[in-house]
Amino acid sequence: MALRRMMQEIPKADVVITNPTHFAVALRYDASEMEAPVVVAKGMDYVALRIKEIAKEHGVVTMENKPLARALYDRTDIGDMIPGDLFQAVAEVLAYVYKIKGRVKSS
Repeated sequence: MALRRMMQEIPKADVVITNPTHFAVALRYDASEMEAPVVVAKGMDYVALRIKEIAKEHGVVTMENKPLARALYDRTDIGDMIPGDLFQAVAEVLAYVYKIKGRVKSS
C-alpha cells in the first residue's frame, strides 16, 4: 500500500513542516544526490497526525510554518522536488534544523 511506503520514508526525512493540526509535509535533502529538497510524505488531518507521530518517534524535527506547510501540501506530490519559489523558505528551515541538530550539510 502506498500509504505504508510513505510512512516508512518519514524516518529518513530531515524535517516535517506543519500547520499545527491540518497539514504535515516531510522533506529530505541530500546535496550530494539532489538539486533540491524532496517531499517524502505529506498528509492532512489524521495522516498529518500520523506523520508527526512517526517523526517524533524517530527524532525528526517538526517545525510549524503554516503558509509553507500549506503551499508545499497544495503544490507538491510525494517524490517531487520543492518548487523553486519555495526554495528560500525551505532552505532557511533546513539551515535551522541542521543547526539545532549540530550538523552541517553541504550545499
